[in-house]
Amino acid sequence: MARQQPGEPFFRINSEEANRMLEADSNIAIVDVRNPDEYEGGHAKNATLIPHDQILARFEELPKDTTILFICAMGQRSAVACEMAAAMGIPSEKLFNIEDGTPGWIKNNYPISYGKEP
Repeated sequence: MARQQPGEPFFRINSEEANRMLEADSNIAIVDVRNPDEYEGGHAKNATLIPHDQILARFEELPKDTTILFICAMGQRSAVACEMAAAMGIPSEKLFNIEDGTPGWIKNNYPISYGKEP
């Protein structure tokens, strides 16, 4: 179940919750904020790559009309990405951090892709 810590402008979920959300609603975006080499080594299927240190510079590439699930390796960079997106005006109710990251996603055998393709 999505959790929000006091003062955090986003919700925390695990990969199981994220997968359920994606299966239930086709209007949800997943954004991988790892480095390109990490992304190419395996990522959640249909994830858009925007490294966390480029979120502000590439803010216009983030979908503004949908829920965004941010994912990284361990939930730290994706939490920072959520914070940045919130600071730029995306409503908190549309921001989710997948805390167990890509390793959790892969461990649960959810759809993955390799290389540069989403």
